[in-house]
Amino acid sequence: MVMTRPPLPPFDLATATQKARLAEDAWNSRDPARVSQAYTPDCRWRNRAEFVQGRAAIEALLTRKWRRERDYRLIKEIWGFRENRIAVRFAYEWRDADDGWFRSYGNENWEFAEDGLMRRRIASINDAPIAEQDRLFHWPLGRRPDDHPSLSEFDL
Repeated sequence: MVMTRPPLPPFDLATATQKARLAEDAWNSRDPARVSQAYTPDCRWRNRAEFVQGRAAIEALLTRKWRRERDYRLIKEIWGFRENRIAVRFAYEWRDADDGWFRSYGNENWEFAEDGLMRRRIASINDAPIAEQDRLFHWPLGRRPDDHPSLSEFDL
């Protein structure tokens, strides 16, 4: 039996938006094992200047990431899509071990296999220090509430 991870390509606006929200929800879990299951076993990533391939490498990268990026809260928003590709923009807030706060901004290009697993992820990310009082993402850790403002509503 072939396992799939809906929604499946080719994407329309509704399914691309759903795929982006499912990815956001998984990343907000901060569970590297859970997140890595959304990718093909041989998925290729460029994350900032780091190049990794395969679920084990993805899980290791995410484990390192969330050790460093504490109180992580992420919002993704669809930017464009066609056939088996989706482009998203995102912002997330986090604090480091010295209690310095940051907002990281970026773009991701995703390519999906026919089964709905991501086979390529290309991410460009920039970190901007922010004052704690300038934080915008205040929901309890975990999934962003449905009524929480989007990136566009924040004008980010």
